[in-house]
Amino acid sequence: MKRSAPAWWTAPQPLWLIVALFAWLLATAWIRPLMAPDEGRYGSVALAMLHSGDWLVPRLDGLPFFHKPPLFYWIGAAAMAVAGPVEWAARLPSILGGGAAAAALFLFLRRWSTVRLALLSTVVLVTTPFFFIGAQFANLDMLVAGCISGTVLLAAGAALAREREEPWRALLAGAYLFGAAGLLAKGLIGLVLPAMVIAAWCAATRRLAALRLALWLPGWAVLLIVAGPWFVAMQMKYPEFFDYFVVTQHFRRFASTGFNNEHGFWFYLPVLAGLTLPWFAWVLVPRGGNESNDAARAPDIDRLMWIWLAVIVVFFSLPRSKLIGYVLPALPPLAYLISQRVLAGRSLDALLPKVRATALAAAAVCMGCVIAVAMYASPPGTRLKLPAGQAVAPADQVLMLDSYHYEIPFYWNLREPVLVSDDWKAAALDTRDNWRKEISDAASFDPARAARTLVERTQLADTLCVPRTTWLVGSNTAQLANPWLFRAQLVAVNDGVAAWRFAGSPTGDPHCLDAPLAPAPASAQSSQTHGDE
Repeated sequence: MKRSAPAWWTAPQPLWLIVALFAWLLATAWIRPLMAPDEGRYGSVALAMLHSGDWLVPRLDGLPFFHKPPLFYWIGAAAMAVAGPVEWAARLPSILGGGAAAAALFLFLRRWSTVRLALLSTVVLVTTPFFFIGAQFANLDMLVAGCISGTVLLAAGAALAREREEPWRALLAGAYLFGAAGLLAKGLIGLVLPAMVIAAWCAATRRLAALRLALWLPGWAVLLIVAGPWFVAMQMKYPEFFDYFVVTQHFRRFASTGFNNEHGFWFYLPVLAGLTLPWFAWVLVPRGGNESNDAARAPDIDRLMWIWLAVIVVFFSLPRSKLIGYVLPALPPLAYLISQRVLAGRSLDALLPKVRATALAAAAVCMGCVIAVAMYASPPGTRLKLPAGQAVAPADQVLMLDSYHYEIPFYWNLREPVLVSDDWKAAALDTRDNWRKEISDAASFDPARAARTLVERTQLADTLCVPRTTWLVGSNTAQLANPWLFRAQLVAVNDGVAAWRFAGSPTGDPHCLDAPLAPAPASAQSSQTHGDE
């Protein structure tokens, strides 16, 4: 008698499966500190939104930060309002994006393919190291990947349901809602990319009539009501918003060769192959010989997944500047295609042990990556902790010397912007994509606030020689270029960065930095010896 498949393989309960996959993605999100610069940047912007009470304008160090729209910050700030500034709360937007992508893939395939293929595709997706780490990385890539996945799958489901005279309007409304979320997550790509996928799929499968659904007025009403108000409000408040956010951050950035991380057109092919192991190895395994037990073929679904994969990879391969996370929206269709290969011509009895072994190996790789990053890739700023009993008082100011450590406002839970000392006149002319340009660009939207927070090196004395305590953060060799730091109390130091406490001048003497050096107090020497290593 042929052995029946286990229940988990054939008929999983959708609700419990979705809960399980969210729990899997959340389980290790608290283990490692925030990475620099991305996680520190986006986590701190979300925390600043919470502290300021301004949920409309994202701010980097108190300055309007329009590199990306606000959805990530809204979710992160809401999570921190409940849990405080902790790592998993900063990463919750990415976890929700990953969970949405996996849930949408399972529900779509469960309806339009087979339960077996739906389950295996979902398992492949959430245990792929690339996807797992991306879902626990606090930047915008996985959030927009989840929005793009939801838009594509709901739109395709609406087209298929309409053909079969089944209810389709709720599905299409959901597609427009996810499209609006994609706009609010990362801008135009959240809407343009799924539109390209669906248009190409409709053309390839001779569903040109389905393209009329793109003109469905209730859907556009959903899109405009959800996404429109924020963009209109920003344009009204900041007349330069459209040129900077749309023209510069979308079109100029896509076409320019002056940004960081330049790679060849081929870059994402080894990235996808290498970061999806061990599942990707199944692509190299010959098909099984039992064609009668092959996965149920659904040519229209196959074409959708191939087109989806190709559109994402080709689109992000065109610009010279490439980041690994850009192709995260390609992982759901790749998981489906890998699953098709796994099931191809193989009997259930022979397949289950191999699938279990691969899934366990993939899960182990996911956990190993998290542990390795936690142990060996913690940036200095996350390890710069103030000694017990010392904290930044509400009346104190924090000043960073010739650098901006995104993660320090998060880990010190600072409620006010920090001061940043640098050559800001030169930074305004710098075309390189770095922290100076980010802050300098943000300063152009609020020059008055920038004048209070961006300190020219020649103005350090005016800033520090006041009857106010200043906490200074800089390189652990900053005293070589700033001898006056020997007057400050060294409170924490590690292999890359240090913190000092400077008492200022009780009388407001503008020449306090020029006074003769005094021997460092014993407490400072003790801090240098026993500071955070």
